Amino acid sequence: MWVYEKRLQYPVNITQTNAKLAQVIISQFGGPDGELAASQRYLSQRYTMPDGMTKGLLNDIGTEELAHIEIVCAIIYQLTKNLSVEEIKASGFDKYYVDHTLGIWPQAAGGIPFNACVFQVKGDPITDLTEDLAAEQKARSTYDNILRLISDPEICDPIRFLRQREIVHFQRFGEALRSVQEQLDAKNFYAFNPSFDAPCKASCEE
Repeated sequence: MWVYEKRLQYPVNITQTNAKLAQVIISQFGGPDGELAASQRYLSQRYTMPDGMTKGLLNDIGTEELAHIEIVCAIIYQLTKNLSVEEIKASGFDKYYVDHTLGIWPQAAGGIPFNACVFQVKGDPITDLTEDLAAEQKARSTYDNILRLISDPEICDPIRFLRQREIVHFQRFGEALRSVQEQLDAKNFYAFNPSFDAPCKASCEE
């Protein structure tokens, strides 16, 4: 069960519209390394983690990613709010406008729709946590790319906040991976899946 607070995790107060930047930032909503994929990845992976601490971590970070979706969507909304038809045409936002008007729809910067195939749930904690580490680094890299294209502090500030949270998540997943590895067979923790196979017995054989 979730308790929802009716406020953003980080404030977004953008005073100037910019549809061109919105088309870039939208990738962190529905792109391959975006917040929507992250939330669904972690909230799905949590069930087969081997201990309560790791399950709780995935639950917490997956929930925070939902909050990050709100921040990204608030940025996109404020960048495109009340655009005129002339502004839509001039900014190249017309193709998006035809399908969605000014609604917020999950897609990558290149226009590719969100697809659940961009994330994986393997049911193996080593595999899933390793993917999570890579996912956080890819998200951080994407935010770095976005920041290189933006100079407006009203946009940069919430983007920098989101980037920093990716770094924190990467560190937490690293801690979780080390903890899970320590719990498993030290000789060969890659030889079995603790969420499926009998604990350690077969994998401990030389």
